[in-house]
Amino acid sequence: MAPAIWVDADACPAPVKDILFRAATRTGLQLTLVANKLLRVPPSPHIRAVQVAHGFDAADRYIEEAVGSGDLVITADIPLAAAVLARGAHALEPRGEWFAPGTIHERLQMRALMNDLRDSGVMSGGPSAFSTADSRSFAAALDGFLVRRTGR
Repeated sequence: MAPAIWVDADACPAPVKDILFRAATRTGLQLTLVANKLLRVPPSPHIRAVQVAHGFDAADRYIEEAVGSGDLVITADIPLAAAVLARGAHALEPRGEWFAPGTIHERLQMRALMNDLRDSGVMSGGPSAFSTADSRSFAAALDGFLVRRTGR
C-alpha cells in the first residue's frame, strides 16, 4: 500500500508546503495537512486539510492517531516524531533531516535540556530562519523517500 503523507502544518514553512503539493500531484499520494487554523490547499483529489480544535498539541494528537505504518509525517516536533516512529511511520523535519528510531531518545533529552535552559534564562531564541538551503535539503530528502517507496 502506498504511504500517506501527514503534515504538522501549524508551523510548517510555506516553501515546504509548496514542495509537498507538487509531490502529491506528481505521485498521486494522499497528502493531509493538519492544523488548528483554516488552511488553503490547492484543489486536488490527493490533497486535503484538516482543521482540529484549538488546544495544546491537538494537531499532533490527530496525526498520531491517524498515521499508519510506513506513512510519512512532516514535523519539527520531536515528541510527535517519537510517537509516529513508534507506530512504524517515518518522520522528516521541514529542514530535511530524518528522525531515526536509534537517536530519537537522545533528541527528546536534548529538547528537554534546551527547554530548561530557556526557562531558566540561560539561553534565549530558537532555530534560525528557514532558508533556501533548508528548502533544497527537504526537497532532496522527500524525493529520495518517494523514489524508494513509490518509484515516482
